[in-house]
Amino acid sequence: MTIPAGLLPEGLRDRLPPQAEAASRLMHRTIVAIGRHGYARVSPPLAEFEESLVGRLKAARAQDLLRVVDPVSQRMLALRPDMTAQVGRIAATRLAHAPRPLRLAYGGQVVKLRATQLRPERELAQVGAELIGRDTVAAAIEILNVALDALAAAGVTDVTIDLTLPDLVDTLAGGALPLPAGRAEEVRELLDAKDAGGLAAAGADAYLPLLSACGPLETALPRLRACAGLGQLDSRLAGIEAIAAAVGDRATLTLDPTERHGFEYQSWIGFSFFGGGLTGEIGRGGSYALMHDDGSEEPAIGFSLYLDPLVDIGLGVEPARRIFLALGHDASEAARLRQEGWVTIAALHEDDDAVALGCDFRWDEGAAVPVTG
Repeated sequence: MTIPAGLLPEGLRDRLPPQAEAASRLMHRTIVAIGRHGYARVSPPLAEFEESLVGRLKAARAQDLLRVVDPVSQRMLALRPDMTAQVGRIAATRLAHAPRPLRLAYGGQVVKLRATQLRPERELAQVGAELIGRDTVAAAIEILNVALDALAAAGVTDVTIDLTLPDLVDTLAGGALPLPAGRAEEVRELLDAKDAGGLAAAGADAYLPLLSACGPLETALPRLRACAGLGQLDSRLAGIEAIAAAVGDRATLTLDPTERHGFEYQSWIGFSFFGGGLTGEIGRGGSYALMHDDGSEEPAIGFSLYLDPLVDIGLGVEPARRIFLALGHDASEAARLRQEGWVTIAALHEDDDAVALGCDFRWDEGAAVPVTG
């Protein structure tokens, strides 16, 4: 079957002007904002050996990987669906000697195996930061403030941060709310699905109050504190209060303590970012354990932002001052115009037209003259 000219695989797309320029501009702005907090940029490859992508983060699974066979090594390669594991590999190997905490930033394209209804794109522009060697409350506060600065640099307003406690069930099942062996995963899934009936049927009634501890932080956190048997979580809840105080009015905070989808490898805290005028989450992050080759674990915390939804609503697009230069124009004048911020469009033929080429001005006898259509 012949593929129609210009057809791309499902979930992949071309970025045309001015969105392509906007995407590049947002990538630069967010990386610069992250770098100002001391995060040095690394640039891992688009593809790696499959085992490298799935073995570096504790509890990460071989999912969402688009695989190919490397014709050179004859080993399985995978296109990165996320850059966090790659940054972890760099931190655990090539930068294992670097002092901790280690602050690293990244930005580039990632490729998902499958799209979702909410996000049909499979290739996404991702930017983020990882703080290696710490996962304390202070580290969480820093990483959230870095993310908020990056979102502000991209022009995102009315930010909401949804907090979750990814290992909540594991913690409670081994202590205050014990579960029979092998039942923790089932309870995790039922809580994630907000299935009260399923919890009751599974004999996990003690976990039902957790379902009501959702919503705005100022109302959800007291409900979570009131749940019976959660005294062992006091330090975490105090941590969330400290985070809320540090974030202040920079963002609205909500809490969904049992949310697990997408937080499979996070440990004590996870978070998702939402923005005004944007559909669905625009980023996420949390604490996790970085695995070293000797089997040891290193605490870390970080975040990733996805820039495509921002571009889709027009963020990063800036009007360009395009000026038409007639045949025979002075090259030194053209260079000066570019230094002053003009975008120069030089005629290559006497039939070239300023309006057709999208110019708002024409350079005429030493002056920028508005073009009329």
